[in-house]
Amino acid sequence: MIAAEPLVRIDGLVKHYGKVEAVRGIDLEIQRGEVFGFLGPNGSGKSTTIRCLLGLLRPTAGHIGAFGLDATRDGVALRRRVAYVPGELRLPDRLSGMEFVASIGRLRGGFDPSRRDQLAERLRLDLHRHLRDLSSGNRRKVALLLAFLFEAELLVLDEPTSGLDPLMQHEFLGLVREARAAGATVFLSSHVLSEVQRAADRVAVLRAGKVVAQGTVAELRGRARQRVEIWFEDDPPGLELKALPDVVDPVVDDHRFTATLSGSIQPLLGLLARHQVISMLVEEPDLEEAFLDLYGGAA
Repeated sequence: MIAAEPLVRIDGLVKHYGKVEAVRGIDLEIQRGEVFGFLGPNGSGKSTTIRCLLGLLRPTAGHIGAFGLDATRDGVALRRRVAYVPGELRLPDRLSGMEFVASIGRLRGGFDPSRRDQLAERLRLDLHRHLRDLSSGNRRKVALLLAFLFEAELLVLDEPTSGLDPLMQHEFLGLVREARAAGATVFLSSHVLSEVQRAADRVAVLRAGKVVAQGTVAELRGRARQRVEIWFEDDPPGLELKALPDVVDPVVDDHRFTATLSGSIQPLLGLLARHQVISMLVEEPDLEEAFLDLYGGAA
């Protein structure tokens, strides 16, 4: 069976700004119909990669594109099939929200007014107000409404919930799930790790312009450290426990053993099978812990 061609392909992407390497050899594939999380702190190269994907920046080296199109050569045709929410919004202050949506609608060939009104209600957005009078959070809602209004094949969302309250973040996640169910692909760049954990099928983590990890959320969480606490019926086998691979900061206190695991839990389980254990607690890592581990605790 022939594997499906990825919707987005990035091969050896390099982007320099003068002597500064913003992106240093990124390789990624995003499959059609998935939500792909793109993580990294400020300055890691996320927004530069996105601008190259949209043909807004020309790569120094490598290839990037979507739908079989080259982003540099076919940027206009590619952007027609994409909905984009930039990290830094610049909206025309002189227009109302309604006027702005109408102008974008004319450029994109029309839209369903009932869909516009439904999205405005879900986002609690008054489109009759002038954009200059809106808060940063409400301006972000205008961009999100436009992203989900036109049923684009690919949604590229750069920090989409910046400035939104938790209720609206929850609504946003619902919109992402609905778009995915309708067949759209979502490229989600975000600092909100809990948001990515709840929405993404796969994740890539950037550090200083390079991908340092990628995989499913479960796979990345599996790389994070886990804290374990074990109670033994008799004295713990302290020397055996401390000799296990990937055991960090082991402490034996009476019948209790605590430690942090930086690798697989299987060697520990094998040892425990030979002893009388009263109880065991393993704290499940989340994506944030995996992210911090990848950044050496300094993200």
